[in-house]
Amino acid sequence: MTDLLAISVLPVSLTLITFLAGQKLQKKFRSPLLNPILISVILVLIFLSFTGLPVADYKAGMGTLSWLLTPATICLAVPMYEQFQILKKNLPMILAGVAAGAVSCLIMVAGFGILVNFESILTISLMPKSITTAIGVALSEMMGGMPGVTTAAIVFTGIFASIMGPAFCRLFRLTDEVARGVAFGTAGHVIGTSKANELSPLTGAVSSLSLVVAGLLTAVVLPLFSNFI
Repeated sequence: MTDLLAISVLPVSLTLITFLAGQKLQKKFRSPLLNPILISVILVLIFLSFTGLPVADYKAGMGTLSWLLTPATICLAVPMYEQFQILKKNLPMILAGVAAGAVSCLIMVAGFGILVNFESILTISLMPKSITTAIGVALSEMMGGMPGVTTAAIVFTGIFASIMGPAFCRLFRLTDEVARGVAFGTAGHVIGTSKANELSPLTGAVSSLSLVVAGLLTAVVLPLFSNFI
């Protein structure tokens, strides 16, 4: 029973507690740098380092919570349904923006990998960085990439989009809610979408649609890029 608690309850409790601590810090100091997910990652890493808890045990205990990523992603359909008429009206522009963003992302990662002479397996692992984990990790495994690297890249990309997204929108004077939603969903997947939902319901709905389309488009296009890596 002790082993069971150590393997399952402890990792889940640790993750939830550190995430809630990150939320409290963000609400208190109102700084975009205090992203709850980033705070949780840092605190969990510190805990694992000081306690010596094997990463494999932590990962095993997080199996159930990780499985919930897929149904949680599906739940993003709710705001899409609520804003269906506006999404339908702007669908051609949304699809064009997502296509441009998703393809340019793949080109940039592939180009950077070639420029710095990355091994092909590393480049492939980094290429799904802007899509949701449920799709990105599966793509990485299918193409012989490293799921751990892919997961880290996806999380980092989402956190960066969440933190810097509003600043970039102000910098480039991106005020249209639909355009903002496309940017957050295409570049920042689920984590970016959570930030988009804070900006407005419409931005969140467009971001939800964008992350789905970006994931599907990447799943189709990425194997074509692998022939040139």
